[in-house]
Amino acid sequence: MLIGAGAEAFARSKGMEIMDASFFHTDRRWNELEQARKQSGRRPNVLEQEDPVGKSGTVGAVARDRTGRLAAATSTGGMANKTWGRVGDSPIIAAGTYASSLCAVSCTGWGEYFIRHVAAYDVHARMQYAGSSLAEAAHGVIWDTLERSVPGSGGLVAVDAEGNVAFTFNTAGMYRGWIDERGRAEVAIYLDD
Repeated sequence: MLIGAGAEAFARSKGMEIMDASFFHTDRRWNELEQARKQSGRRPNVLEQEDPVGKSGTVGAVARDRTGRLAAATSTGGMANKTWGRVGDSPIIAAGTYASSLCAVSCTGWGEYFIRHVAAYDVHARMQYAGSSLAEAAHGVIWDTLERSVPGSGGLVAVDAEGNVAFTFNTAGMYRGWIDERGRAEVAIYLDD
């Protein structure tokens, strides 16, 4: 995993175009940063915002193919006012993303806690070693492990080799959608959706 100057040097050595920082500037994200700075010492909580357009977060996906093979992908939405050089859980296999022959998991939330508890892998471990179902394992990671560390820390989406899905979160809501093998699609935000 490369970050900062090392990542830029590697990208240049591979012929990638390097953009000036101003290319990535948006007024909306700048305003979010300024608001986070004003809250100094208080972690930003996008779920407190009244306007859903202002929400940001991780984009995660899990999939099962016709033969039961599983895959997971996770892309961070970023965090306003993060520590310079911070790497969250999204790119760390086993923390924010994990796939095995048992399950595929993609996490979102307060990354440092997902890293400390190896959250995505823990779903797999609970299934493999404790014989938990996907739903039991996902619930245990989010509600037993993470909720004790930091209430309202995030959630996960997961699928197992039989096609069972889990959408578990300890926040006010988590945008999610799924489609089954028959093409039926559903979307939800809150727990009671």
